[in-house]
Amino acid sequence: MTEGRPQQKALEDNTMTLLDHLRELRTRLIWIVGAVVIGTSLSMLFIDPLLRFVLAPLTATGATAMAIGPTDTITIFFKVSLTAGAIVAMPVIVYQIIAFVTPGLYAHEKRVLLLLLPGIMFLFAVGAAFSYYLLLPTAVTFLQSFLGDLISQEWTIDRYVGFATRLVFWIGVAFEAPLIVAFLARMGIVSGPQLLGYWRHAIVVIAIAAAAITPTVDPVNMTLVMAPLILLYFGSVGIAYLLYRPRKPRDFSSEDFIPPEYRE
Repeated sequence: MTEGRPQQKALEDNTMTLLDHLRELRTRLIWIVGAVVIGTSLSMLFIDPLLRFVLAPLTATGATAMAIGPTDTITIFFKVSLTAGAIVAMPVIVYQIIAFVTPGLYAHEKRVLLLLLPGIMFLFAVGAAFSYYLLLPTAVTFLQSFLGDLISQEWTIDRYVGFATRLVFWIGVAFEAPLIVAFLARMGIVSGPQLLGYWRHAIVVIAIAAAAITPTVDPVNMTLVMAPLILLYFGSVGIAYLLYRPRKPRDFSSEDFIPPEYRE
């Protein structure tokens, strides 16, 4: 009698209830928050060189940032530390996100995704460096010189630091897009024609993102942010064309939890 019964163990091992997913999500979030807290705490020990590094593009123009409120310096202390902590914790954040989604993937898809982790971190570093060494100085120089013969500019430190950290962080995140699209295309989830068909929508989304990243909506800064994002999008389209493979439907008949009488 027992030999003819369906094997339920495999089903239990391969499925998760909604409560299980919520518990898994909670665990991953705890790891992420813990990593950010540790990274932020470590960054507080190096706040002086970190703040000098953030202010360098502004001080290079001969300008200085000023605090006009009694708590501005404290706010900047925590803002810079938190941003640096999030960057330090980025490997843990990306890994925890990957670990949360991998149970729904095939074994070979899990391996590919884990192998992409170093590449994701590398592209984030490239994007952050591109933003800090090219976009940020250009934006600061333009904004400092705009109507400079008529208006004397004195920037508050909270406004500048918020602008600089936002620009560097989100451009770094955007540079990860080609590798993420490469994985999705390889798995057959997205294709080049699909992405190309939505290019108008993508431009609108990029414009909204650029407006959120930059403190102003002047055409120069908008163009500086939008141009690399648009290039990244169409580069991702090309990658999707090259790497797309149709996703094969899963053959559930080979799974142990399917009763023999239902197998073909």
